[in-house]
Amino acid sequence: LQSTMGNSDSKISFQRAVEQLGSPGPVEAGDVAVWDQLCQESLTSIQDVFSLLPAEEIRKLREDSPTNLSTLCYKIVEKLTKSVESSCRTSAEQQTVLNSCRLLTRLIPYIFEDPDWRSFFWSKPEPGMKEGADQTPLGKSMMLAICDLLFCPEFTVSSAGNRSRDEVDELINLDSCEYIWEKGVGFAQTPSQTPQHHHNRVELLRLILTCCSESIYLPPTNEAHIGGNKWVHLFTSPENRHALPLFTSLINTVCGYDPAGVLPYNHLIWADSKENLVEMALQVLVVTLDQDLPMDGDNPDGPPDNLFLNYLSRIHREEDFQFMLSGITRLLMNPLVQTYLPGSQRKVHFHQELLIFFWKLCEHNRKFMFHVLKSSDVLEIIVPILHHLNDARADHSRVGLMHIGVFILLLLSGERNFGVRLNKPYTATVPMDIPVFSGSHADLLIIVFHKIITTGHQRLQPLFDCLLTILCNISPYLKSMSMTAACKLIHLVEAFSTPWFLMSNQTNHNLVFFLLEMLNNIIQYQFDGNYNLVYTMIRKRTVFHQLANLPTDINKAVNKKIKKPLSRQNSNNADQSMEGSYPAKTAEPGTLETSLIKLPRIERLTEGVSAHPSQKQLDRLTQAMDSSSMESRNSFSSEVFPVQPGAELNQSEEKEETRDAFGKSRVKRSDSNYTAEGWRPTPEWIRSWKNQLPLQTVMRMLQVLVPQVEKMCIDKGLTDESEILRFLQNGTLVGLLPVPHPILIRRYQANPGT
Repeated sequence: LQSTMGNSDSKISFQRAVEQLGSPGPVEAGDVAVWDQLCQESLTSIQDVFSLLPAEEIRKLREDSPTNLSTLCYKIVEKLTKSVESSCRTSAEQQTVLNSCRLLTRLIPYIFEDPDWRSFFWSKPEPGMKEGADQTPLGKSMMLAICDLLFCPEFTVSSAGNRSRDEVDELINLDSCEYIWEKGVGFAQTPSQTPQHHHNRVELLRLILTCCSESIYLPPTNEAHIGGNKWVHLFTSPENRHALPLFTSLINTVCGYDPAGVLPYNHLIWADSKENLVEMALQVLVVTLDQDLPMDGDNPDGPPDNLFLNYLSRIHREEDFQFMLSGITRLLMNPLVQTYLPGSQRKVHFHQELLIFFWKLCEHNRKFMFHVLKSSDVLEIIVPILHHLNDARADHSRVGLMHIGVFILLLLSGERNFGVRLNKPYTATVPMDIPVFSGSHADLLIIVFHKIITTGHQRLQPLFDCLLTILCNISPYLKSMSMTAACKLIHLVEAFSTPWFLMSNQTNHNLVFFLLEMLNNIIQYQFDGNYNLVYTMIRKRTVFHQLANLPTDINKAVNKKIKKPLSRQNSNNADQSMEGSYPAKTAEPGTLETSLIKLPRIERLTEGVSAHPSQKQLDRLTQAMDSSSMESRNSFSSEVFPVQPGAELNQSEEKEETRDAFGKSRVKRSDSNYTAEGWRPTPEWIRSWKNQLPLQTVMRMLQVLVPQVEKMCIDKGLTDESEILRFLQNGTLVGLLPVPHPILIRRYQANPGT
């Protein structure tokens, strides 16, 4: 009762101090009572500060008493620096540090949002200071003090060895490499863990995250972002003497975390002090590994290189790679694991931050990516990515998650090993809202992509060419496709090749080019095992014949009867979703709609690389990549080199999703595209790409196999598809197809869109 009353009195005193700051007239810097009252009161959590300092009060203080707000910030930072100088040895000092961080965390966003205050932390120190006094900008003093305090013995770390707190070196002289938080990358010891230290680290990291997130409070204009993020620059620069141990501590904290525990339901009995720390460490890593440095690289006064990115790119030991990969896969799979005891394991939900962190690892450390791809461990990454893509496809507020998932798959698909690993049978029990199937991870990928394209919201249409590029990249290595995946793939060909879709936008035909290239790769390089796909193509051969005979007359093409979507008659393989799965949910009403930078064209996202080229092919490839126009890329014969589509579906705001009578989702662009872009389809435009459709391989295969299948069905009176599949499984097209084309792999390349 006394504790409760004391805490209540503290809050009343805190509110009085805030009211005094907001009153007319400045509060003198020498009025110690007011400043001490704000930082030393027993506020037990960040929630207390948020409730006692409402947004209206802070904005009122900023507008009506700017001098008091400025002095308050200086006094809080001064308390932090003094705590570092005294090595923060007492519990009172530690409480002062925590409350100072909580106060700054609450105040700083309202300083960032006002243009007149943006330079406050980086301007010259407090006006009226004596000459010869420390002229360090306030932001720098604060950030370096927080970094020192993150390695403070008995506050955020345990004392090294058996030394008592008084025997520890002064904080400003401490070698923080001896106090790395967790065992893992670059650190073999196992430090003792204390829940209170975890809570204290969270408070300090939350302040760092708030500062480094300055850009989210700025308007979306180039002028507001000139100069880059000074907080990130300082935190990851050599001026921060703790950069290496901080980087190592953050990575080891994230990758070493196992939320499962030993006993079932243990999370209901004991609180996990580490979960919040892991999530905070992960968010700080994601923000500080940003490579967006708009400042001129030739400017000697510019910021130094990002040491975090430097350290990330230099990790090279196999055991370190395996430690990071195991940690990431463990956390990604955690919420998807099914157990016999429902709710027996703690579930963590920071998969979006994990995917961004994994993206950064693969992008900046190619050795790590090759380590991921050299074993089937990569599938432990792919399955949760596909689960989240499938789950978020109808929610416009999670379009950022869709983008990062697709970009990771695009990055990995540029390597041969990725396609090879996808042939492993899929036996996981992760419930997804997709048809039940028996096949490989490649089948899972195709089925999920089909679901995204046919039932996702309209803002995902710019990703269609990325999805089909991934399928093209893996197609030469897919040994066997299930019947379910084959039907979904041919349904995409049927949907994208309908005249109304081809004529509705000047880049839609490129999606057909991607799909035909994928089919050509499978027929030429993996025909033997893909009898299910071949059978489906034979059944739906009219789709390819209609595409080859597409009228160049606009009215005749568009008014032509649209065929029904793919449906398999007399088959038991109905689209029944997996047991335990839930349909994808749309965004909750009032959810903020995410805004993203315009997605670049696919040729800017990727560069073409032949999988096993001759010197002549390399020369031709170099010419194609050096060419700046689509015409020069398409000048090669489609039999010699696959066409490089340049699809960019950038009119998402003018697209609408409709459903036909068969319940199939169809993506439709409104006719306003014609007038908005000043473009209408013409016979010349249709001929320009129709003549380049790479249909030779598909049509030759149909020409050879269709008569054989028809003859067998008539002679034997077959009505069961299993006999036909057995015939196709033992068939061959050796010597009957056109000369195999070189395999073209489109590899991701860095660009502003990602």
